[in-house]
Amino acid sequence: MKAVEYRLPKDLDKSFIVFTEKGPFFPCPWHYHPEYEFVLVNKSTGRRMVGDHIGYFDEGDLVFMGPSLPHVWVNDPSFIKGQEIIQADATVVHFAEDFLGQHFLNIPELGPLRKILVLSNRGLEIKGVTKKSINRIMRQMTHQSGLGRLSSLFNIFDILCQSNEYEPLASPSYMANTQGIYTDRFSKITDYIIRNFHREITLNEVANEANMATTTFCNFFKEHYRMTFIEYLNSIRIGHVCRLLGERDHNIIEIAYECGFNSLANFNRQFKRLKGMSPSAYKKTIVI
Repeated sequence: MKAVEYRLPKDLDKSFIVFTEKGPFFPCPWHYHPEYEFVLVNKSTGRRMVGDHIGYFDEGDLVFMGPSLPHVWVNDPSFIKGQEIIQADATVVHFAEDFLGQHFLNIPELGPLRKILVLSNRGLEIKGVTKKSINRIMRQMTHQSGLGRLSSLFNIFDILCQSNEYEPLASPSYMANTQGIYTDRFSKITDYIIRNFHREITLNEVANEANMATTTFCNFFKEHYRMTFIEYLNSIRIGHVCRLLGERDHNIIEIAYECGFNSLANFNRQFKRLKGMSPSAYKKTIVI
């Protein structure tokens, strides 16, 4: 079974990703990515595969995984067939090794964390009181932003570093068979979008940059980014809007046009879809 490399969009005003996966069942295939990841199952049951480990998950299950470790959460048949009243629900945290700078892990205080990160290359099932404490923090993080959100992540690091309530999942001899063959292509696509999101970017243009036919590019993007190219582009633009709203006392309309939106109606619609509120309401929540 070949693992698929996934990439998730990160808001430009945030250093790491926190999101909720919710639906009739968890849709991800067998996949991997270059980020560290916490997966907390809030609701549903099923089997999870982490490397060469297969285990059962239910409500409250918590796993921490290192980069490039293939994994998948597969719900029980009753969820897949739509026979359950509840939906599958999980809270996920993604962070890159250099999410706070290239050398931040080298500071002395993070020595214990470096050891945990090494262990996470096999995947860690977190248990006991440690699991309960981290679960509570992760559920709160979906409603947090700014320093509160970052502080919560470091609180999780601190709890985990002081605990031995975890169990490695993949065997020591396990070697991930995914070698990141698409990594260069991912970087090329993402860098191009980041450098050009402020203007109109066509699908054909980015497909050419990736050296792919347009139809092939669309299928590739949807499979690996879990959204369409336009959805990804809008998420990048809205993230930059949020950053500028926090840094400047400029007119919202000016910022929208500066970030590549040429229709105010579309801008307001996309902003509300991604942030759950209007741009003006979001601006009022920012404490300068």
